[in-house]
Amino acid sequence: MTYAITQTCCNDATCVAVCPVNCIHPTPDEPDFGTTEMLYIDPKSCIDCGACADACPVDAIFPADRLTERLREYEGINAAYYAEREPAPVLASPTFHRWGEPVFDRSIPADFAPIRVAIVGTGPAGMYAAEDLLLHTNAEVTLIDRLPVAGGLVRYGVAPDHPATKGAGETFARFHSHPRVRMRLGLRIGTDVTPEELAAHHDAVVYAVGAPSDRRLGIPGEDLPGSVSATSVVSWYNAHPETGADAVRLSTERAVVVGNGNVALDVARVLVTDSDALARTDIADHALAALRDARVHEVVLLGRRGPEHAAYTTSELLALKHLPGVDLVVDDRDPRTGAAIDAAAPGTKAALLKGVDREAVDWTRTPARNRRRIVLRFHSAPVEALGTDGVRAVRVTEDGEPSGTEIGAGLLVRAIGYRGVPLAGLPFDETTGTVPHEGGRVVGLPGSYVVGWIKRGPSGGIGANRACAEETVGTLLADAVAGALPKPTGTSQEFRRLARSRSGRGLVDARGLASIDRAERARGRAAGRPRVKLATVPELVAAARGRRVRLSG
Repeated sequence: MTYAITQTCCNDATCVAVCPVNCIHPTPDEPDFGTTEMLYIDPKSCIDCGACADACPVDAIFPADRLTERLREYEGINAAYYAEREPAPVLASPTFHRWGEPVFDRSIPADFAPIRVAIVGTGPAGMYAAEDLLLHTNAEVTLIDRLPVAGGLVRYGVAPDHPATKGAGETFARFHSHPRVRMRLGLRIGTDVTPEELAAHHDAVVYAVGAPSDRRLGIPGEDLPGSVSATSVVSWYNAHPETGADAVRLSTERAVVVGNGNVALDVARVLVTDSDALARTDIADHALAALRDARVHEVVLLGRRGPEHAAYTTSELLALKHLPGVDLVVDDRDPRTGAAIDAAAPGTKAALLKGVDREAVDWTRTPARNRRRIVLRFHSAPVEALGTDGVRAVRVTEDGEPSGTEIGAGLLVRAIGYRGVPLAGLPFDETTGTVPHEGGRVVGLPGSYVVGWIKRGPSGGIGANRACAEETVGTLLADAVAGALPKPTGTSQEFRRLARSRSGRGLVDARGLASIDRAERARGRAAGRPRVKLATVPELVAAARGRRVRLSG
């Protein structure tokens, strides 16, 4: 028997480090690490020890003979990765494979004095940086977030029906109460405290603020009511306190989602998933109520290019194929779509659509009400959102040219990518939406560093931030050893007093964060759910103070 890595793989390579027979690839030192959609277990080398499954932070690894019907295809997906790889040489060794020479990427003097590092952002990028500092140095870490709760994209970006992926948050949470960590949640850098004041109280500052904005379509009608960004939809169904309960209107039978990346698929899936299934997740109460009453029966995903160039990952497409009560259909009105699928080589994303129904969809007809479905429409882009008081239809291209084809829809979601925004006091590249840096060191600003999407752009999932953080922390420590970090003029106690006096939302520490967690889990138990998220800043702050909270809405 062998193990197999499945849909929720986060690519952070924790499993690679514990495998005794080197059967998980690509490893961090291999050229294709970070370019593959997931990691893969070699079925011929696996010895069924289960170490990888125990170490996996997102519960993505299972014995192949115990895979459910929905996950069974992953046994073949894992094996296919090794079909054209050169087999490793067989060695008569008790360790089963050749170990390389020890490599020490960092050299920290034994008398290295503790440094104080502030990390702005508590999502995966910031927490991987904190983990690196706490496990490998004697640094003191201040975790800062503009919201009164930690988690970043793990809490507010992962779809509610992917609970295993959210499990990464539990791994990070163990550092919240670390003795060398101080949490300052609900503190806005640039509003409550300036970057200069933050730097004056720390040896170094690491910005892990992500890419919170979205890219625009640039078409007429884009600002009509009913036209929203995927960023807003994801925040809405994840109970982000800065997104209102009425941010998304669901009074339409059809929705159009522009884009075919994983976020686009997440939005489409949540809109048509049975509400009873969503009621077993941590989806926002207001989103669950809206989806129960929703009239959405069809979601159309527009892809500018063909199925062979789709941006979604194999695992997310497979999830759509196995969505209970939802049909997946390919609109094959463009002959290039069917031709690409029929000619696709086994194992490619286009080949996964070979068994999917194809139909030349008649967009003049309203969606059937007795069945929900997701339509993949390739070689098509939006030209204009039509309507007066709100979106009523989307005009799209045919054969790469503007056409008169209209897809009737009352909801238009743009899911064409995230974008970073300028940070006060830091340089910013408007073209890439990132902060210019050298190995994570902000250009022209000693003592300031970046990690995650604000550093490299909005690409890569949770696990991609581990290697990104290792690079940034390595640069930071090299600067510290070289004496290149500016000397702070304020103490940690002075910063705590400054933060408390400035926080306009109410400062939350590790104890308050634990109180929020208990409150949400208690409400979840009462409702038969893993947790019921508090959806506004006042609710979160009240729970942090141990007060009884009456949920809004």
